[in-house]
Amino acid sequence: MSIALSLMMIMGMSGLAHSQSVAIINIADILENMQDYKAAQTQLDKLAETWQQEINAEFEQIKTMYNKYNAEQVLLSASEKQQREDDIIAREKSVRELQRMKFGPEGELFNKRKQLVEPIQDKVYNAVQEYADLHNIDIVLDKSSSSGLIFSNDKFDKTSDIKKMLGIR
Repeated sequence: MSIALSLMMIMGMSGLAHSQSVAIINIADILENMQDYKAAQTQLDKLAETWQQEINAEFEQIKTMYNKYNAEQVLLSASEKQQREDDIIAREKSVRELQRMKFGPEGELFNKRKQLVEPIQDKVYNAVQEYADLHNIDIVLDKSSSSGLIFSNDKFDKTSDIKKMLGIR
């Protein structure tokens, strides 16, 4: 066996023996204690509530249209019945489209959340990365997510350190 290959194997094994340092943080706790995050969440909640009220009002109007149609249908001709049914269906389809545009996966609420919250999350993740670099941490786990973290020793929890870096109490 060549000397170079032997040296590479020995260096590789010593690399395996080197333990990795780990830190555990609670991103949810950090975010919930940031004033700008709270303000963004409040703004998003108000926007969602306003839009939901508008959509609920539209559905109430559709319900009124349907009830009126049911009450009057015995007096209507076949073509008038069909026209009213078509109107109700079209209105419902329109409201469902509005609902999708506001609350759907690529809707206005999603985009507004991205606009307001993403810079705050980036700030936190940059602080985490800076902390990890500063303290030579190899792995950072978030115990607030469903990452599969079942148990952690509190000595590895560095949430308070990250909060201090961000000026949070």
